[in-house]
Amino acid sequence: MEATAKRLVERLRSAGHEAFFAGGCVRDMLLGKEAHDIDIATSAKPAEVQKLFPRTVAVGVQFGVVVVLEDDVEFQVATFRSDGAYKDGRHPESVSFTTAEGDAKRRDFTVNGLFFDPIEKRVIDYVNGESDLKAGILRSIGSPEERFAEDKLRLIRCVRFGASLNFQIEEDTWKAVCRMASQITIVSAERLRDELVKIFTHPSRVRGFDLLDASGLLGILLPEVEHMKGCEQPPDFHPEGDVFVHTRLMLSLLPPEASVPLVFSVLLHDTGKPATFRRDETGRIRFNGHESVSAEITKAIFERLRFSNAETKATVVGVKNHMSFKDVKNMRVATLKRFLARPTIEDEMELHRVDCLGSHGLLDNHDFLRTKQVEFSNAPLIPSPLITGRDLINNGYKPGPLFKKILDAVEAMQLEGIVTTPEEALAWVKAQNFDMVF
Repeated sequence: MEATAKRLVERLRSAGHEAFFAGGCVRDMLLGKEAHDIDIATSAKPAEVQKLFPRTVAVGVQFGVVVVLEDDVEFQVATFRSDGAYKDGRHPESVSFTTAEGDAKRRDFTVNGLFFDPIEKRVIDYVNGESDLKAGILRSIGSPEERFAEDKLRLIRCVRFGASLNFQIEEDTWKAVCRMASQITIVSAERLRDELVKIFTHPSRVRGFDLLDASGLLGILLPEVEHMKGCEQPPDFHPEGDVFVHTRLMLSLLPPEASVPLVFSVLLHDTGKPATFRRDETGRIRFNGHESVSAEITKAIFERLRFSNAETKATVVGVKNHMSFKDVKNMRVATLKRFLARPTIEDEMELHRVDCLGSHGLLDNHDFLRTKQVEFSNAPLIPSPLITGRDLINNGYKPGPLFKKILDAVEAMQLEGIVTTPEEALAWVKAQNFDMVF
């Protein structure tokens, strides 16, 4: 990809234009990280870019941005620009084309305002970003209040970059984030969701969580998580502390790579505890039914942030079922096999594991399920059915609402090894005297 991007720069240069790698890809290259996308900034106008390259898409010509397709890779090629007023707190009313220096100074943070010349292999730095990069400092370009007022999304991006880069957020920049946190609500739900996903699926998720909390953004974006603060738990099961502390600890115990349903089920699995907090007659703390309340809260949050239906369903299932693991040793074989056959089971197993490690530390149910997975691995957990509704009809049974109950019962017998052939299955059905015969 870098070699292809370099060829694009060379072609722009040969036509008499300035052109550099720009923004986050330069930051990542200088940090020794792989750049997933390479953006190019140039003095060429959009029409000139389109003339130079045979395959382009005009995705943002009004902002000077053209996508160039080269070697089956998309590159954003943007004309150096300065922005007009940001009246909506997200987008400039107008742009004007400018110099490389002017383009650098309209960007968000100094470490994102660097250019790189791939021909001469040199950094072009108009904002002292290279020194901040070496010092591990995240600093706004110019006045932080002005940068955040222009685009409120930068408030949460500051948290994300501070966490993912493990940089210290410069004092004035951080103070501005805290002062202006309440203005984040102007940003669309989809953009907020994307930033939260990037924060919580990154290995630095705990620092991201802490920065969201300290800045006030957490309480604004996820008040349901904020409400867990100070919610007591029974100390014999939860010596770690309140529900908020427990949740943070669980986040720290996740592996570096974690799916969206897993990390958000960890974050939200106990959001129902504040609403269900009770003390029984002995003074013991109870959270009866908190898993169902947490599932309802999770669904509402995911709908509010416009997650996909698939991510919503998987996360809600994980939250709703997280207390089921305490019963696995008492499940019938058929029930256990169905439990383990669910498509969300691996994320649920990990949720259960960190839930235990983040509280009482007992992993006996988790280990029991892992043993059973090995024990059941020689055959499909849910094999092909021995009989179907057609078989019941062919044997004189009248279709009706009990068909599903009969077939589920036969499946249970099959999973437990009680019936193993279609003949045995039909014989078992007939022996039950189901009232469905003509």
